[in-house]
Amino acid sequence: MSPADLQNGLENSLPAIASFSSSFSQSQGLPPHYFAPGERRAISDARRTFCLFVTFDFLFISLLWIIELNLKNQIKQKIEEEIEHYEFSTSFFDIFLLAAFRFTILILGYAIFKFSHWWVVAISTLVTTAFLLVKVISTGLFATGPFGYVLPIVSFVLAWLETWFLDFKVLTQEAEENRLYFAAQAAAAQAPLLYGAGSEARFYSPPESFAGSDDEENYEGAGRRAVTPQEKEYVQKGKEAMKVVDQILLQEEHWTWEKTNEIGDAVYTFDIPGYGKTFILKAFMQCSPELVYQEVILQPEKMILWNKTITACEILQRVDDNTLISYDASSGAAGGVVSPRDFVNVRRIERRRDRYVSSGISTTHNTKPPLSRFVRGENGPGGFVVLMSPRNPNVCTFIWILNTDLKGRLPRYLIHQSLAATMFEFVFCLRQHIMEVYRSAER
Repeated sequence: MSPADLQNGLENSLPAIASFSSSFSQSQGLPPHYFAPGERRAISDARRTFCLFVTFDFLFISLLWIIELNLKNQIKQKIEEEIEHYEFSTSFFDIFLLAAFRFTILILGYAIFKFSHWWVVAISTLVTTAFLLVKVISTGLFATGPFGYVLPIVSFVLAWLETWFLDFKVLTQEAEENRLYFAAQAAAAQAPLLYGAGSEARFYSPPESFAGSDDEENYEGAGRRAVTPQEKEYVQKGKEAMKVVDQILLQEEHWTWEKTNEIGDAVYTFDIPGYGKTFILKAFMQCSPELVYQEVILQPEKMILWNKTITACEILQRVDDNTLISYDASSGAAGGVVSPRDFVNVRRIERRRDRYVSSGISTTHNTKPPLSRFVRGENGPGGFVVLMSPRNPNVCTFIWILNTDLKGRLPRYLIHQSLAATMFEFVFCLRQHIMEVYRSAER
């Protein structure tokens, strides 16, 4: 299996991490396309790369033909032999024209007219394949020297690479970008729906935490408390993860921008000493912070209903009012090359004056030892943050901090390339779920 196939598999399996790693940011000015998507780019990155490859195809075949012209005789004499006295069985001029034909129709179809269908490249590849087969089978082309092998083979391979790249990369990526773009338009069009009254969480909710205050320990003591040494260790581990998350968020100016999607969601990276590269998603949500808090932080076990890559999600233990142990599992991907993963995490949940925070880090629990059918992954400090707006109670900023090690033999660079797409897909699914929640409430 190629690295590209493996990466596609990772993108399909990694959204499950959204429930594994359970993040404050100062409110910043929001670009206009958060509410109404602006003008789209004239040509996508994948289509531009495809057009560059088509140009490379034409120039490379031209270069090979020019080298062949200079191989034995003077170029002027060789041009006369191959063009003016053209013979189908010995001339390479027709292979050059074939490359010019591919270049012309592909650039016209996909750069000028911007078609979003495979029929143009199908025609170019079909004509190229048929012509080369006839030329190789019915002539003694191989007797003309090494270029009798090189030019037909290179032309054949380049034509099929163009077909593969368009069908599996360009059209697929643009379809995904269109889906996100129209989802943003739909979200903007339904803004009045999403600005409805925020619903308060009706489920278990920890007491408000005054992080960093002298009263924090006394306040937590009013409810459920950790009793055993193991429980106290879980609580301490959750607090340490929360401190790391807070430190990451306080250093927002040092985040490195990685990618922004059509809606305006952005992914950043930040290196944590001892844990390595951490990925940070920042997204504006057109709904109340209480709703996101309820759906993502308070009900992680229900994430399986709208995050289809999760096969299991359960609360193993509630340690105290702010700490719990969760277990999550994801399905495999890429035809079995990416094995199913599972995670055991300790999570700390805090309700603060201006935000809701859920931090988490990997741990162990006696009810969930490693299983043979899963690869046990490991999460560094990370989590979710729902930041309240000081001006509008019906909008919020959602931040997801992710530091994960999937273990196994997966190349780390493939995982890193897939994480941005994973995080964008998660927040897209979250928006869809929130819209469904509002629709259900209106019925």
